Amino acid sequence: MSLSMYQASIPVFIRMLGNLSKILDKAAAHAEAKKIDPAVLIRDRLAPDMLPFSFQIQTATDSAKGCAARLSGIEAPSFADTESTFPELKERIEKTLAFLKTVTAAQIDGSEERSVTLKTRAGELHFKGQEYLLHFALPNFYFHLSTAYAILRHNGVDVGKADFLGGR
Repeated sequence: MSLSMYQASIPVFIRMLGNLSKILDKAAAHAEAKKIDPAVLIRDRLAPDMLPFSFQIQTATDSAKGCAARLSGIEAPSFADTESTFPELKERIEKTLAFLKTVTAAQIDGSEERSVTLKTRAGELHFKGQEYLLHFALPNFYFHLSTAYAILRHNGVDVGKADFLGGR
């Protein structure tokens, strides 16, 4: 049996964003238990030239909803990127999950050859659907998830690989 474009995208995004939401719960509990202002974690970064934790969440959700929209040919919801608290970041994840759950296999499957164009600061990137999913969207999504995880772990939040991967 082959793996469909839908199977390789939407369920992956849904699972990992659900795991991320649980990690945010642990981060909020850690901040409360250690009497750390949550804003310290939300604004933290691993290096001075990196963007902060909040950006990592915003970009992970943008990557998931953008990929779903580009592969399905529908419009993605737009979010303002103003989240500055754990509840606001969790709400953003929930809104992204709600959108992803509206995208069907019928909309995604068959998008392997769909033309995808991304506008970036450096110019336009052009892909076919399968190349976009496997070589850009999923790696970008996982990069921002991993960076968010690493920022929290670096700050002593008790998360591990099982939290990142989630339960079966």
